[in-house]
Amino acid sequence: MSFLRRRSATPAGPDFDVLAMDPGDWPGNLGAGLLPAPDGTCQGVFLRYDLFGGRGPAMIIGNLPEGSPARDVPEGQVPFEVAQLLLALENDEEITVVSTEDMPVMQGDNLLIVRRVKLSESRISCVQFDRSDNVLVTIAAWDRPITDDLYALLKPLPAELFQQG
Repeated sequence: MSFLRRRSATPAGPDFDVLAMDPGDWPGNLGAGLLPAPDGTCQGVFLRYDLFGGRGPAMIIGNLPEGSPARDVPEGQVPFEVAQLLLALENDEEITVVSTEDMPVMQGDNLLIVRRVKLSESRISCVQFDRSDNVLVTIAAWDRPITDDLYALLKPLPAELFQQG
């Protein structure tokens, strides 16, 4: 997959391709957050998809490269993206990981090993998979199951989306 690779030129935002849904494919608002390191490098990107009508955040998709501190969560703790979803929902309940299950999923001609993360809050769906460039993609959704159809919507977003200006 050509988009699952590290860029050679220095981009305006993260130094890796961000795999997510195109904002035009989502019927709502999109917000993006960059996780900066002290040296200015990008330690990850997360995108927050909100629904119209003020119904709140529905999904967060994170892309965390190898070495990102946001990937290091203690055993039983929720992934970074789940914590961000809970913050956006202003939900301060204690949520933990109950179990994980690996399952194969096809994305076009490519096979992904998707880790389904079951949480103590059943209204949150969460999946993770590693890309070929060692970027961890995590999808956390509120009150919506994550189906295999979602993977067909994932694509690299243009670097211009992350320019600050």
